[in-house]
Amino acid sequence: MVLVKLADADSTTLLIDINIRSAADNASLPTRDVASDLRDRLKSDDQGRPYVDVFLLSHPDQDHCRGLERHFYLGPLIDYPDDKKPQSEKRIVIREIWSSPIVFRRACKSHVLCSDAKAFNCEAKRRVKVNRESGFWVSDGDRIKVLGEDADGKTDDLGPILWKTGGKSSSIRGRDLAAQFTAHLLAPVKAEGDLELEDNLSKNHSSVIINFMFASGSLTPDGVKFLTAGDAEVLIWNKLWEKYQSTPDVLEYDVMQTPHHCSWHSLSYDSWSEKKEQAKVEQSARNALGQARPGAVIVASCKPIRDDDVDPPCIRAKREYQDILKAKGGTFLCTDDYPKEAAPEPYVLTVTSEGASKPTVGQAAAKLGAAASIAKEPMPHG
Repeated sequence: MVLVKLADADSTTLLIDINIRSAADNASLPTRDVASDLRDRLKSDDQGRPYVDVFLLSHPDQDHCRGLERHFYLGPLIDYPDDKKPQSEKRIVIREIWSSPIVFRRACKSHVLCSDAKAFNCEAKRRVKVNRESGFWVSDGDRIKVLGEDADGKTDDLGPILWKTGGKSSSIRGRDLAAQFTAHLLAPVKAEGDLELEDNLSKNHSSVIINFMFASGSLTPDGVKFLTAGDAEVLIWNKLWEKYQSTPDVLEYDVMQTPHHCSWHSLSYDSWSEKKEQAKVEQSARNALGQARPGAVIVASCKPIRDDDVDPPCIRAKREYQDILKAKGGTFLCTDDYPKEAAPEPYVLTVTSEGASKPTVGQAAAKLGAAASIAKEPMPHG
């Protein structure tokens, strides 16, 4: 999971995906307690309820939403049942959901949704219904942004909460936070009636892809660009390069979370285990993923990367990303062996006027299960 704290006075929080395994909740097991790592970095509202301002689900695979029902409250806030529980047992309130009906529809064609994914989808649909019935006048706990236009006009009446692919947004909970961030929605891509393409997209883990720009302060809006892409695979990256090759800055990043846990299938159609070094890189996908800015950081949210047949994570993909960074003086990191495999720790980046700072071992941070955390420094005064 990725926790972002913005530089506004409220330290607005944006959480991207979660993977809180049951082993992480068992104190008798050595798995890191990532739920506590997250809770320790969240505020509580005036009723003592822990919350995130936004929860974005990139796509409904289990390893991107595991632990949702156990740790997050889903339903109308008026029915919140945990007020008398100890703080550590209160479920986390989601003030606003960012969700794409397209990735759910495509996922359902490929595999059965897990319980957490079904619960998330049900909650997203509830919030859309509440918005429709109220004329889009809602409060925290009912807020939602719908990412991407769905087929057959299903989202045509959702104007106030619809964020069209290709568009930008800088609002959270109805507040304009343009001084702190802007977000460019790059996917899910629309098949535009192409049935063959739509079928392929359903098989290629079509995920939400957003390129964020986080400001370090009011005087430095061009702070750090963070590209996050769930499990998006090679077809998507080829399509994005086809669309943006004349404006590659759209894909530029200072920090990128490797798509699909450093999978080879984000860079190639070929099987790594079958073809090994003969596997062909798709140059368009490589170009799309290669728009690193100087000093960029690429973070692989995955197990330690071995020189073996496993994919993901894939050693060849790691080498491609390292090669991208070589000319930029950048850094490649794998979360599950940072700072060492025997005792992985949270990874934090702080946005400053100089760009993204590098962490130090033992630095307090929001744990990402296996991902990167971007923490924002306070707005400079004066």
